[in-house]
Amino acid sequence: MALPLNFKQVDTTMGDRLNTMMLTAWMASAVFLTTDVIAVNQAGSGDFFVVQQSQGVPHVSLGGTVVPYKEVTLSAQLPGRVKFLAGIEGDTFENGDLLVELDDSELTAKRQAAMAQLANADAQLRNAGVQFNRELWSPKSRSAPGGMGVPNLFDQMFTRPMEDFMGERDEGAERSADIYSSRIGIQQAQNTMYRVQAEIRAIDAKLRDARSVAPFDGIIMKKFIEVGDTVQPGQPLLKYADVEYLQIVVDVPGRLRPGLNEGMMLRAELDVGDQEVPVRVAQIFPMADAQRHTVTIKFDLPQGVSAPGMYAKVLVPDFNAPARSNPIIPTSAIRYNGSLPGVYVMGEENKPLLRLIRVGEQLPGGYTTVLSGLQAGERVVRNPGVGISAGWTSPTR
Repeated sequence: MALPLNFKQVDTTMGDRLNTMMLTAWMASAVFLTTDVIAVNQAGSGDFFVVQQSQGVPHVSLGGTVVPYKEVTLSAQLPGRVKFLAGIEGDTFENGDLLVELDDSELTAKRQAAMAQLANADAQLRNAGVQFNRELWSPKSRSAPGGMGVPNLFDQMFTRPMEDFMGERDEGAERSADIYSSRIGIQQAQNTMYRVQAEIRAIDAKLRDARSVAPFDGIIMKKFIEVGDTVQPGQPLLKYADVEYLQIVVDVPGRLRPGLNEGMMLRAELDVGDQEVPVRVAQIFPMADAQRHTVTIKFDLPQGVSAPGMYAKVLVPDFNAPARSNPIIPTSAIRYNGSLPGVYVMGEENKPLLRLIRVGEQLPGGYTTVLSGLQAGERVVRNPGVGISAGWTSPTR
């Protein structure tokens, strides 16, 4: 996927330089649409303009939506009550800033209980180690059996010597069993410590999930919660995006896909003020929609020209359609009567006559193509004044 027009690794000066290079490339790519613009400028004289023909590849205007280059939706990972909310829509944050925090009192209590269990397990491990060392240096099998008074003395003087004499007592086997039992005690204490440590790590992970931090520099696009709300796992909390770099997402018909390549420069019309800006093909999705037979394509926008969520149109060349020739006139010659565009054409008696036309696409340099209503060689008023008035004629084809 191509990076946006200005990379994160460049400074502001470099970003302006890239925008300038992008605009230059766009102007160069639009030359084939207006091969006769120079001739047209020379043909115009005074307040009149002689209509000329312009050869070019037909373009299709496709609507799309302006979206951020990076956008994420932060969701709750565990149930709880919202304790902290960093801001509202439009607030700016840096990477790593805390955005949302849930109440973690219960998790903190569980962690304290787990730490107490870890301390007990550590004590058991140290005690098991002491018992093991005792068995190595002072085996139980060699110590006197427990008892009181005369019976214990009788056992020490008569019973044990008789067992050793008759072979009924194996002191080595008893010592091996005692050492093995001590080792098992150490292993059990270690396993208890490992289990408690794993529980603590799980609690720490949940404590991290209770805090949602900014994954990159950006702003809050939309918040779905307020302080005091109770949330459940999977519930959206915030929509967070980087709006410094914007793109236009367009569903392009499959027949137009072969004419587009990543890095190709095109033109786009924004919904605000009919502003026309250069765009670059940033990403072409590898698979088409099986139902609509369209391919999703993203176009990079220059910095600071629009806002996320706005409507925009991209002029995509249609190399499959036959090349067409349309008249071209200055955009300043078009006057709108209500919603109907028209131009003032000089008649036989050199009087201006208002004629309705069908407007095509706008071209660089302040020119517009005409789909119908004018013919090459006719003269139109280049910039009709406010006081000009005349009757109107029906369009000619």
